[in-house]
Amino acid sequence: MARISDDARSRNEDAVRAAMDRLLRGELPPGGKLDLKTLAAEAGVTRTGFYPKANRDGSTRPGPYQHLAEEFERRLKALQAAGEVLDPRDAQIARLKAENEALRTRVAARDATIETLTAFRTTAVSRLAAQHAEIERLRNALEGAANIRTLPVRARVDPNRS
Repeated sequence: MARISDDARSRNEDAVRAAMDRLLRGELPPGGKLDLKTLAAEAGVTRTGFYPKANRDGSTRPGPYQHLAEEFERRLKALQAAGEVLDPRDAQIARLKAENEALRTRVAARDATIETLTAFRTTAVSRLAAQHAEIERLRNALEGAANIRTLPVRARVDPNRS
């Protein structure tokens, strides 16, 4: 692979720095993220230039733009530490995580309410069944007893009627 001239390398570094400034200002291309892949695409250089290279003897040497990749990562971390969210996807992810947590809390509260109401319903049905059984027992006892008389039911007098 042919090496690039110093003039071409200088132009590429200027393009990488200009692209870095745009990305760190939040000017992301459609579908782009705050990463080295997008930086390389915006600058018009290959991404491999941002990574170390292997020599034939097995040792490594820095890539031609590796120092710019490190600068990009350093500036990005500094902005993130300052609380700036440059990537709209990061903001969306944070918002969705917060929504997800709120929904999980609501579901847990509703599950607890459902559990409480189910226990209440079970108790209420049990009590109603016991009361019904007691009423049936008393009715049967009333019908079977010969010494008990049923009193006649009097019509109620409405005090408002004259």
